[in-house]
Amino acid sequence: NGLLRPTSGTVLLNGKDIWAEPKKIRSVRFRVGMVFQYPEHQLFEETVLKDICFGPGNMGLSAAQAEERARRAAKFVGLDDELLGKSPFELSGGQKRRAAIAGVIAMDPDVLVLDEPTAGLDPQGRDMLLEQISAYHRARGSTVILVSHSMEDIARFADRVLVMNEGRAVMLDKTKNVFARGRELEAMGLRVPQITSILLTLREKGYPVRPVLTVDEAVEELRPLLRKGGAHHAQ
Repeated sequence: NGLLRPTSGTVLLNGKDIWAEPKKIRSVRFRVGMVFQYPEHQLFEETVLKDICFGPGNMGLSAAQAEERARRAAKFVGLDDELLGKSPFELSGGQKRRAAIAGVIAMDPDVLVLDEPTAGLDPQGRDMLLEQISAYHRARGSTVILVSHSMEDIARFADRVLVMNEGRAVMLDKTKNVFARGRELEAMGLRVPQITSILLTLREKGYPVRPVLTVDEAVEELRPLLRKGGAHHAQ
């Protein structure tokens, strides 16, 4: 979103080089919202409410409009009203992350980029946060880019996957097609979802199964084999 200028190459937004007109780069930051991996790097105001209001206020909205957006964003990510008057640094790790996300979505960006949004969260907190991000995507219709090493999270929530290796894009495809190349991912140090790994192993042993992503899909793949006692095993 233009926070850093690349030393080589170009950054395109809707097909246009965002640095073609440097004086307009500020507008890009309103269209592409970035949530950092560490929320402490993003929170700075006296209270949570002021922090979430900062972005909308910077867009030129009135104080009342900014607060309306901030309260709506806080409610969307599950921050209780009683937390809005506290210092951001009094919040728990999960609450800080929600506050940072609220501060970005309050600006209503066309593209929301989240860097490792579930890092440090317990399983329940991770699932809740990802569901909220998914709900935001459905409600707003905006593009959500999730940067993550958690293949389970990617498998559950991503429509398409871009795989980076040593600074280069090496795969870009639908999620199921990327994970079908699980052994290539493992060679790059990326762990595929456990259920996918099991089905890849079965396929390598000759069973006619697809390397699907979820338990429900795996049940459908394995049911015919179980009914026939594994008779489909390649000889």
